[in-house]
Amino acid sequence: MATTSSQRGATGTAAAKKPRVRELAAQGTQDSILRAATKIFAKHGFAGGRIDQISKAAKSHDRMIYYYFGNKEQLFIAVIEDTYRRFNDAESKVVLNMENPVDDLTTLVRFMWNYYQQNPEFITLLNSENLHRGKHISKSMRAREYSSPAISLMQTVLEQGVAMKIFRPELRARDIYLMSAALAYFYLSNRYTLSSFLGEDLGAKESLDHWEKFITSAVIRQVLLKPESVPAASP
Repeated sequence: MATTSSQRGATGTAAAKKPRVRELAAQGTQDSILRAATKIFAKHGFAGGRIDQISKAAKSHDRMIYYYFGNKEQLFIAVIEDTYRRFNDAESKVVLNMENPVDDLTTLVRFMWNYYQQNPEFITLLNSENLHRGKHISKSMRAREYSSPAISLMQTVLEQGVAMKIFRPELRARDIYLMSAALAYFYLSNRYTLSSFLGEDLGAKESLDHWEKFITSAVIRQVLLKPESVPAASP
């Protein structure tokens, strides 16, 4: 029996769908492994996180991890890269009005502070990698590209403030970004030991709210031409 053109077209469509289904399944497996690895490495660090723990958490198999990621180190690098990527994706959704640079800078500082709180694995994963002196992420081919959007956004806000004669012109976006990150990151990554050291609960809501106001005020004061115009954080 001769094959009609409609039959050939249907067969071709079905054949085209099969690779797509396999592709989606493969991506789903990789995503599951990456999510599981993020949880395991965030909890146990690179040294303590085991492949069998990750495959079990991902409801997959050890061989699939090796197939898609190569080895444990490459998987850890992929986790760190994905951590930075997710941070950038979230930051790209921050809405700035570009008419009031003080408000926009405040928004960026608060975004960073809140993101660290809502994504504690960001801190624990980076703490783990810093214990290894960054030897894994230094092998990443993508790590540096993730810093550009964040610094670029800060640069845009600072340039707007300078153009409006509100911010000091000699500022570097990198420095203000690091200042914001440091004030937020250090507090949250060390709040348990600092709570014991200082004799107060730095994780309490009122303490967290106070520190958000403090770091926002500190960053704004650093960039203003007239820092005395910004009120200090309330005690």
